[in-house]
Amino acid sequence: MSSPKPKSMLREASHQIIAGGSAGLVEICLMHPLDVVKTRFQIQRGTSDPNSYKSLGDCFKTIFRNEGVFGFYKGILPPILAETPKRAVKFFCFEQYKKLLGLTPLSPGVALTVAGLGSGLTEAVVVNPFEVVKVSLQANRDAFKEQPSSFAQARKIISAGGFGLNGLNRGLTSTLGRHGIFNMIYFGFYFNVKDAIPASPDPTLEFLRKFTIGLVSGTISSCVNIPWDVAKSRIQGPQPVPGEIKYKTCIQTMALVYKEEGYLALYKGLVPKIMRLGPGGAVMLLVYEYVSGWLNRNW
Repeated sequence: MSSPKPKSMLREASHQIIAGGSAGLVEICLMHPLDVVKTRFQIQRGTSDPNSYKSLGDCFKTIFRNEGVFGFYKGILPPILAETPKRAVKFFCFEQYKKLLGLTPLSPGVALTVAGLGSGLTEAVVVNPFEVVKVSLQANRDAFKEQPSSFAQARKIISAGGFGLNGLNRGLTSTLGRHGIFNMIYFGFYFNVKDAIPASPDPTLEFLRKFTIGLVSGTISSCVNIPWDVAKSRIQGPQPVPGEIKYKTCIQTMALVYKEEGYLALYKGLVPKIMRLGPGGAVMLLVYEYVSGWLNRNW
């Protein structure tokens, strides 16, 4: 029997990009409402904030009452526009970094973790302008029909601060930290644990095995990287005093939040973040693996 014809580099890249884009699109459509809730908690400045939510349930009820069901989908267009290139970059870069690191003396486990870090840093550069627009829209508490469009908001940000670190790339350092740390743990944990636990011949049990590992991977990653996520939301969201920049850099923002609001403030939005990126992380990896497998068999 002849061996299967090896895939060309272009076809391999196409498979990774299509599978990664599909994974991102499915995840964002399912989980975006929780991202809105997470951002609202992260930008509120303690109980002294007049718009402070009392609890997770209160946040859901208040958004629904004041902004309608579409309020949970504020800022969804930027991530939808970004998800295909973002997740394509995430998974494509991970696979390429993994291949390159396989040529080094690093152990397979360490190589997977470093490849995850590299993919996260690359992904952050691509996604940060979309994040700036998304967070500014999610912070808007007006009714959904009254808020500006994504493109109008982007023009407003560019007009005020340009394309640099004061405008459309505000908070880039925090985004690098958020994505680099998340992907380092996310990919490193998932693939190392998946390889360590034997696969099941039963398709249902195999699906549950992968989903559970992905769920734990997304949850741990979310718990570790959330201080960078909070800093990103503070820098990219509305400042407490209009015209005055209070949150400037990643470390300065973390230190300021810790000083003024305490250690736990660096974990604001953790519950909705876990609710989103725990199952969302599992969904993404499963969609990527199954779509990639289908493409390998059929194209």
